[in-house]
Amino acid sequence: MNVLSIAGALLVGFGAIFLFIGAIGLLRMPDCYTRIQAGTKASTLGTILSLGGIGLLHPSWLGKALLILLFVLLTNPVSSHVLARAAHLAGILPRGDTEVDELAAETEAKHHSINGGGST
Repeated sequence: MNVLSIAGALLVGFGAIFLFIGAIGLLRMPDCYTRIQAGTKASTLGTILSLGGIGLLHPSWLGKALLILLFVLLTNPVSSHVLARAAHLAGILPRGDTEVDELAAETEAKHHSINGGGST
């Protein structure tokens, strides 16, 4: 076994661990917003590590793995943002001990300005 094979196997193993941690986070987190965060962060890092390991184990696949990695890096954060915003607009409230809800303040300000600002 050469050094690239060992490094590739370790990266794939660490990637699998992060993906597993993300799955546990989806089960353990209290509300949809923290679940989205746990799933997105862990799956992004797990996928990066796994694809890097696959690229080291099979050098002929490295170009394809890098393209997939770029796609994951671009789409995971965007999709999690869209899911969280859609949940917020659908009226799904964060857990009760959430201290800051900037989107609610922004939505209230827009609603207030649309309805005339209360100056009568």
